[in-house]
Amino acid sequence: MKIFLTGGNGMVGKNILHHSEAKNYVLLAPTRSELNLLEYNSVLEYITLHKPDLVVHAAGLVGGIHANIANPVGFLVQNTDIGRNIIMAAKEARVSKFLNIASSCMYPREAKNPLTEDLILQGELEPTNEGYALAKIFATRLCEYISKTESNFQYKTIIPSNLYGKFDKFSPENSHLIPAIITKISQAIHNNESEVAVWGNGFSRREFMYAEDVADFVYFSIENLEKLPQNCNVGISADFSINDYYQIIGELLKYQGKFVHDLSKPTGMQQKLLDSSKALQMGWKPKHSLHEGLQKTIHYYQSIQNHD
Repeated sequence: MKIFLTGGNGMVGKNILHHSEAKNYVLLAPTRSELNLLEYNSVLEYITLHKPDLVVHAAGLVGGIHANIANPVGFLVQNTDIGRNIIMAAKEARVSKFLNIASSCMYPREAKNPLTEDLILQGELEPTNEGYALAKIFATRLCEYISKTESNFQYKTIIPSNLYGKFDKFSPENSHLIPAIITKISQAIHNNESEVAVWGNGFSRREFMYAEDVADFVYFSIENLEKLPQNCNVGISADFSINDYYQIIGELLKYQGKFVHDLSKPTGMQQKLLDSSKALQMGWKPKHSLHEGLQKTIHYYQSIQNHD
């Protein structure tokens, strides 16, 4: 099977390319210089030329709270344009199978947890990443409309929990929570600092899945696309507080200092736990516990620091 993967240079894309299942497929993953996803005609030309059997859409402009607040226009417009271009070009080129990778930030900020797939657009979004969420909702709905109106197209969406792992971004401006914590604590140890600042009160709860496991679910979904629900959550079915993540990572790094709370900083949604029962009922489950995933991510971070 020939698969066209967008976002092959991002964390999810790289985990898909490096997964043990990758050898069983022909994977096309053009870089940004080889294919600009913001140009519809270029995308259509690429798909028409290469004739993939299936498209996996993992590309997008991504970042943590800091990046989303600083650039809401870019997060909304670029991600909407990329999603529209790749989905509509695939449809125009008559690619019948499409797997869209969305985000749990599509769910309403006040929704009851665990979050079920039918809650999309049932309430106000979290303001700190609203632009990104709207773009992901757009792509998810577009896939729904295509699947609903044309029976020979299977355009489906998986909705992962928050992710972390190998190939994540560890720079302070762009990093998500877990790489940010690993970086902050590692630097505090290196600089002999006795305190590490936690954004907000640390009570917000988050579900994080090791990125290799979402890559695993992508391959599972490719093989089971017909049975896959239109929209399908995928996570570890457990959440932890921000304070817990600092505590666990601090212990794994053997940090001796203390954590202090910066209450002037935003904390995002109070809770974001997915109901992943549909994925589990299909017979899939994640391979990594939180501790195993964090340990592997710390090793990866240390390896790239040593390399630098």
